Amino acid sequence: QVQLVESGGGLVQAGGSLRLSCAASGRAFSSYTMGWFRQAPGKEREFVSAIGWRGGTTVYRDSVKGRFTISRDSAKNTVYLQMNSLKPEDTAVYYCAATDRVVTTDLSWYDYWGQGTQVTVSS
Repeated sequence: QVQLVESGGGLVQAGGSLRLSCAASGRAFSSYTMGWFRQAPGKEREFVSAIGWRGGTTVYRDSVKGRFTISRDSAKNTVYLQMNSLKPEDTAVYYCAATDRVVTTDLSWYDYWGQGTQVTVSS
């Protein structure tokens, strides 16, 4: 039983930065792989990034490599997504998710989801 709450979304100009936060509560946050997904209007929800239980394993979709950084702070039960050099195509609702599996890009393997936070990148 994990509850996830995203924050940090907003409106930013292309080339700007945002840091998303996902605060977790419930059970054994440190035992979960954490992921970020996003869903743009009219598109399927897609994988963005994930981080393993101890933060040593990270994975990113190709389009955000070098621009986004995922991290976690176990003391705060929080996972972050630092997003730099934002592009209009990054505009989406961003969702935090958790799974007790090893790091995976597969949306269907995530057991818990936040409600999402809107990221809008203007041209």
